[in-house]
Amino acid sequence: MPSYKLYYFHGRGRAEPARLMLAAAGLPYEDIRLEYEQWPEYKPKMPMGQAPVLEVDGTMICQSVAIARFVAKESGRAGKTNIEQAWADMMADGFVDMLNKMADYVWYEEDEARKAEKKKTFFDTTLPEFLGYFEKLLVANNGGGGFFVGDGLTHAEAFFLCLSDDIIAEKPNVLSPYPKLAALVERIKTYPGIKEWLAKRPQTPF
Repeated sequence: MPSYKLYYFHGRGRAEPARLMLAAAGLPYEDIRLEYEQWPEYKPKMPMGQAPVLEVDGTMICQSVAIARFVAKESGRAGKTNIEQAWADMMADGFVDMLNKMADYVWYEEDEARKAEKKKTFFDTTLPEFLGYFEKLLVANNGGGGFFVGDGLTHAEAFFLCLSDDIIAEKPNVLSPYPKLAALVERIKTYPGIKEWLAKRPQTPF
């Protein structure tokens, strides 16, 4: 079995989809959580000077979607056909778009007035539009009774769970108008491996 090491900071953030997929696959790995003062030492060793990075038998892989997709492929959870794999990637990229829009006002906007304006636009306009798309895509795949792609979990669900964690923390009833998505969140949380990881993962602010 390959040796896996996942490098990130002491938080869920961009590494959590990979952790969820590793948990779902039951793959043992070293969860290396860096303190910020350690980053100058590690940054030059990373392929693009960024984290997260997954090291597989000495080979470094960066970019959160690429890492989660790799783990999905390693465990047979990336989609059974090229079309299913493309759909899983499409959904994952869509969720990353939403996470990036949240990060824009949470982490990068320093002006408090603009931060409040961007947050309002996100929750009032941007997010509802995309959640509507996501619910329709879920129903289009299988009537909303299963997963986004085919009949099983893929990396798309890992990214969706991370997005749902963030938006529910800000607005607890945000998924109420989208019952299929709300049900999917609970389905992912009880998935073997993921359920156990959620119960034991470190409690962190992000």
